[in-house]
Amino acid sequence: MGDVCPKVDNGCMLRVGLTGGIGAGKSTVTALLAERGAVIVDSDVLAREVIAPGTPGIGAVSDVFGADVLGADGGLDRAAMARLVFADPEARRRLEGIIHPLVRAEAERRFATAPSDAIVVNDVPLLAEVGLAPTFDLVIVVAADQPTRVARLAGRGMNAEDAAARIAAQAPDAVRDAVADAIIDNSGGPVELETAVERLWMERLLPFEHNKRHRTPVKRPEELALVEYQPTWAAAYRRIEARLLRVLDDRAVRIDHIGSTSVPGLLGKDVIDVQVILSEASDLLDVAEPLADNGFPLSSDTADTPFPADDDPARWRKRLHGGTDPGQICHIHLRPAASPAARLSLLFRDWLRTDAAVRERYADAKRRLAAEAPNASAYAAAKEPIVSEMLPAAEHWAATSGWG
Repeated sequence: MGDVCPKVDNGCMLRVGLTGGIGAGKSTVTALLAERGAVIVDSDVLAREVIAPGTPGIGAVSDVFGADVLGADGGLDRAAMARLVFADPEARRRLEGIIHPLVRAEAERRFATAPSDAIVVNDVPLLAEVGLAPTFDLVIVVAADQPTRVARLAGRGMNAEDAAARIAAQAPDAVRDAVADAIIDNSGGPVELETAVERLWMERLLPFEHNKRHRTPVKRPEELALVEYQPTWAAAYRRIEARLLRVLDDRAVRIDHIGSTSVPGLLGKDVIDVQVILSEASDLLDVAEPLADNGFPLSSDTADTPFPADDDPARWRKRLHGGTDPGQICHIHLRPAASPAARLSLLFRDWLRTDAAVRERYADAKRRLAAEAPNASAYAAAKEPIVSEMLPAAEHWAATSGWG
């Protein structure tokens, strides 16, 4: 493949985090991804390497816990350390405070040396628990039902009671599911698992890598499809928001979920619209490269339609960035804090969230337009004057309710 991305060190290759509970089958999924060409970085392996005999890591462990946790070869006596940390949560935190930064540093080194067109999969058992999800372009969670996980652990020589206790001691599935961009259900047999991995690889990971490297945002399809409100939209927004916060840091005044997918009960296109308000108009240009490096390239340098129509068009300027993940289309609307559109997008959202009757009238209008429009572009153009007609009522609601 051609080397299009200008930055090889962590800014170009696709960074995939993989996690799952004990017994879910992470190692099997990792092996299947490796067969398809993924570069694997296994954090469990790294955790052993960074405290191997003679390393600075084992020296730090010895300094904190004493020579009693060392074996005859100068490496870690894992049984002695296990007895210590399982009985003392504070000791476990001190150990993790030594090992986790070393593992992350080594993982970053391996990411940095991967080819620019690589799909690098980092197997991280505690990815969700330690808050690493936003550092990856995509997070895969390997899941399986509890009876299947217990049976697998029993196959490793663990009795059922101990297996259930180990599962219960880990974070609940909901914690991992919240950060998952993709969930692979490994409750079935090997054929079902291989089919799921192949589909993920071909339909999501390969095009995602191509799009990110070539800085090609995923466009919404012209074939119009409105769907009823999906509870998963809010979680998808939170994952995008976390990644944007990591990239933009204090350059963003605020980040919000806007558009139809941000209003519970409202139907819409399966597109997550995100508004990023920047302190200055010049920031629209300054953040372009960091966003592109992290999978959110510029889609268009454009402007919102002024409201009222005779307002200064320069006040309505914005830049639209898009995501490169084909599994979740997103539009990132970058607006300066002084933009009237920044305020109106939040006003319209909050009004619809608050007033069920208005929300239903708007939904009826959307359904009618969708039935008449030949494609998504025509639908968007036809919807714009309807929104403009509704804005005076939204302003009245804002004035009488004390909004803002």
